[in-house]
Amino acid sequence: MTTTHRRRPELAAFLRGRRARVTPADVGMPPGLRRRTPGLRREEVAQLSGVGVTWYTWLEQGRPINASAQVLDAVARTLRLDAPEREHLYHLAEVPYASAPTPSTRAVGAEIQGILDALAPRPAVVYNARYDILATNAPYRDLFYADDGLPEAPNALWTLFNSPQGTCRLLFREEELPFMVATLRAAYGTHCGEPAWEDFIRRLSAASPLFARLWESGDVRQPGRRVKAFRHALVGELRMTSQSLSIDGMPECRIVVYTPDDQETVRAMAVLREPLRPREPTKNPAP
Repeated sequence: MTTTHRRRPELAAFLRGRRARVTPADVGMPPGLRRRTPGLRREEVAQLSGVGVTWYTWLEQGRPINASAQVLDAVARTLRLDAPEREHLYHLAEVPYASAPTPSTRAVGAEIQGILDALAPRPAVVYNARYDILATNAPYRDLFYADDGLPEAPNALWTLFNSPQGTCRLLFREEELPFMVATLRAAYGTHCGEPAWEDFIRRLSAASPLFARLWESGDVRQPGRRVKAFRHALVGELRMTSQSLSIDGMPECRIVVYTPDDQETVRAMAVLREPLRPREPTKNPAP
């Protein structure tokens, strides 16, 4: 059975189920006589949605008809679908879904911060899709921050592209920076036209010719496991494996956890954990 053939019965069952839970009273209609179910009739959904009865009947029967986004929106309003249900309707009807723009997440709750802290001694950070740094744990701050104070609204890309190469803690920038810009462009696809994203791209392009050149390349990648190398003033080079973990309830945000990739890095991190030096809050996080 093809994907389309499998989705049509699912679409039919979904519409019938949602129609059954909306009563005439919910939409300001009299209950009428001889109503066999408490939900709306097909003709009532069609009338309220501004579509033909035959067309809606065929849609609910799972017949191979084409539906526009405008018609699906009207049906979704009539059936009082919430945002996840509306997206599900679009997918089942095989219509491209464009979610409403959402503000970028700027903070995490105590539960997520507790998870980050519990991951110690592994460095961990929460990024949103734009590489804003939303939360970190102490090992991350100790390893990847410089010594000039925490910025008010840290962003890993802004720091990397505006730090002199000799002082940046991320090594092999010629490999890592193109990859990070490609993941940013992949996320940008769902935020194209949003003022916050457009302003960020414009400002970073103006500040960094390298970023502007990489952005114009149009490359697209998804975040994933990487081995990154960092320069640390006390222990030298650190090779860390990064793993990205999604977060329920925080769309497009992820926890990135860094694990030593070799025994030299294991030993170096053990040295850094020794309480022999002050641990001051610092700035300019590297990813």
